[in-house]
Amino acid sequence: MTKALRSPALVVRAYNAEIARVQDQTTDPQTAAMRLQFWQDAVGVIYDQQNANIPANPVTQELNKVCATYKLPRRYIERLISSRAGLLKNKYFKSLEDVEAYTENTVSTIYYLLLCIAGVANVHADHAASHLGKAQGLVNILRSVHVSNYHKTICLPMEVLMKYEVSQQAVLRGTDNENMRNVVFEIASRANSHLEKARKIEVPKLCNQIFLPAIAVDKYLTKLQKKNFNVFDKSLQLGSPMLPLSLYYRRLLNKY
Repeated sequence: MTKALRSPALVVRAYNAEIARVQDQTTDPQTAAMRLQFWQDAVGVIYDQQNANIPANPVTQELNKVCATYKLPRRYIERLISSRAGLLKNKYFKSLEDVEAYTENTVSTIYYLLLCIAGVANVHADHAASHLGKAQGLVNILRSVHVSNYHKTICLPMEVLMKYEVSQQAVLRGTDNENMRNVVFEIASRANSHLEKARKIEVPKLCNQIFLPAIAVDKYLTKLQKKNFNVFDKSLQLGSPMLPLSLYYRRLLNKY
């Protein structure tokens, strides 16, 4: 990103990372809820302009500055917390539509905040951000299958698992078979559909650098297809050495 966007964008992503990892830091729902409440209270202090009471947390301190400078909408900042709190209560996704709703409230919301920082108020940009966020969120769900095995939780939508007669235990055991690949194919197809829709929308040029994570999403889906949708293939967890070059090249072209 350009220097003007880089620093505030880093703050927003750091804030999101702090909230997102709450559910990974503890298996106790009460402890997780208390940690989310800390962030909810901190946001309340920031927007109620009680500067003297802002917690001595580096992310909170920087978020306070960014929210004040760029007038970030409170609803987006709080949505990142409430969506995670909702997942803590429900513990699983019932359908693909539930996953899409969750990714809209998490990943897409990050893009909305970045557009606010860039001063882009454009309905087409918002539409593209919505689709890209859903594509990225669905890919994150697929990539998290390995992590889920450690936490003994299933992020894949239950309706899709039932449709192809795949049990939760089979996912936790890392069982690769045709039914499991059908589950992955259906989720990956939905992600690819959102990615294609996002790229077809004409957006202001400044948006192209904000939406560059689309390159990583595309690369993962392409690699997954080459592995015949075996989500347990270990090579899918390895970083791509060519990704930085791809990002740099697309940045030069000003395309995502």
